[in-house]
Amino acid sequence: MFCHSCGTQVAGDVKFCPNCGQSLAGPPVPSVTPAVPWTPPVGVRAEPSRWISEGWNLVTGDLGNYAAISLIFFFLNGVPFIQGALIAGFHIFTMKKLMGRRSQLDDLFKGFNFFINTLIASLLIGLFVFGGTLLCIIPGLVIAAMYKFTFLFIVDKRMDFWPAMQASHAVVKNDYFGFTMFLLLAVLANILGFLCCIVGMLVSIPVTVAAITVAYKELVGFDARTIEAL
Repeated sequence: MFCHSCGTQVAGDVKFCPNCGQSLAGPPVPSVTPAVPWTPPVGVRAEPSRWISEGWNLVTGDLGNYAAISLIFFFLNGVPFIQGALIAGFHIFTMKKLMGRRSQLDDLFKGFNFFINTLIASLLIGLFVFGGTLLCIIPGLVIAAMYKFTFLFIVDKRMDFWPAMQASHAVVKNDYFGFTMFLLLAVLANILGFLCCIVGMLVSIPVTVAAITVAYKELVGFDARTIEAL
């Protein structure tokens, strides 16, 4: 279960949130909108170049903080089993930027509030992508594109790992080709960043994360509960 106030994942028998102190007994606080069933969008089309462009504008508008959070991400990314939580935290930082909220470097660690779901999702996605890549590479690319919104659904809609993966697929299946091109464009941006003495990845990786977050906001929309919690 999750705290209704701050979104921290807590055990089912806990009466108070260890993060914010909010009582977990009874209904959610009045300022939080009750959960409603999520309906997948229909007929959407990917716009890779525009989303990458908007991600670029967002990152270059706050380049210092994005470079710093990318540097922390690089250093911690080698630690086993935490990549999913770090990606979720990166999305949280960008979500706050898009919502006009004050974003901070420690937002990167808020992804650990969703540690179990992000861990299982990252392991399953990695396994599926690996299996698809063995089938002549292209299936692996399509599968990777299918699940690009998974961590955003976990954070924003408070979904468990499997419903979040299914929801991401429900968005992407509207335009497999377009979303795969979106993934390839993001990969190309990171390759160019790597070629720029690796330092360029301090810009290219946050641009990729920002572009995915921008696309999610446009296609799915942020949940009112998340806006309040962040």
